[in-house]
Amino acid sequence: MSELRKLVAEELSAPVDPRVKATAKAIAAKYGEAARAVLFYGSCLREKQLDGLMLDFYLIVSDYRSAYRKRWLAAANRLIPPNVFYFEKDGLAAKYAVLSEADFHRLNGPETRSVSVWARFAQPARLVWAADKQARERTIDAVTRAAPTLLAAAGRRNGEKPLDWWRRAFALTYSAELRAERAGRHASVVDSDRQRFVRFTEPAAMAIERKPKGSWRRRRIEGKALSVLRLAKASATFAGGADYIAWKINRHAKTEIRLKPWQRRHPLLAAVTLLPRLIRSGAVR
Repeated sequence: MSELRKLVAEELSAPVDPRVKATAKAIAAKYGEAARAVLFYGSCLREKQLDGLMLDFYLIVSDYRSAYRKRWLAAANRLIPPNVFYFEKDGLAAKYAVLSEADFHRLNGPETRSVSVWARFAQPARLVWAADKQARERTIDAVTRAAPTLLAAAGRRNGEKPLDWWRRAFALTYSAELRAERAGRHASVVDSDRQRFVRFTEPAAMAIERKPKGSWRRRRIEGKALSVLRLAKASATFAGGADYIAWKINRHAKTEIRLKPWQRRHPLLAAVTLLPRLIRSGAVR
């Protein structure tokens, strides 16, 4: 077992609030035997706060046809991964993204230009539910690919300190998606647990096999286009999607967006009409 994989396995198995585990188990139960693993990540994990926020999960399934009764959902998940859904349990609000085991492994590695998955799982995460030992091991293997992919994509500059390497790498990934974040948000990801990133630097650097496909210019173009497509798809899968988008933008960008009734009824149209103003104001980058 590589040093990096050991670090990832230890981090994924670290304890979490019992409510997080209960929510993850309930999400997995909705998918029966198709559910393989549930990962917890994001701001709630970093800030160690649950109430009043929205928990972020990834649900890993065996395959999309087994996961869904409706074929169009399986097709949408396969063509524009992931599908994103809203979930509530015991007063906690959550959203979860769905990926197959094969897609989760691929999207954490250098064979993809999309930053969405490897940027997230180069950050701390917790494996809060797994169907069996094999599912756990496969999830650890996939997550182990993320940090080397991120650092390889950024490349290391001569004399660059470890934390600066991570900060610059995350800044590049933030620029490759439409993000409702304050300036400097990428640095706060690193600064919230500096020792963790120092500890991961050399094992992740040693695990680099090759540079990911594509240039950052191409990643930005494709990443922002994919963000719009995922937003459009989420309007059909995410209950209260327009309110969530407004909440996230207000929280991260310190804006005061108030949705009109027609915007709640038509979240995709609301997103399209709000986007130009949000970009001009800097609320979305």
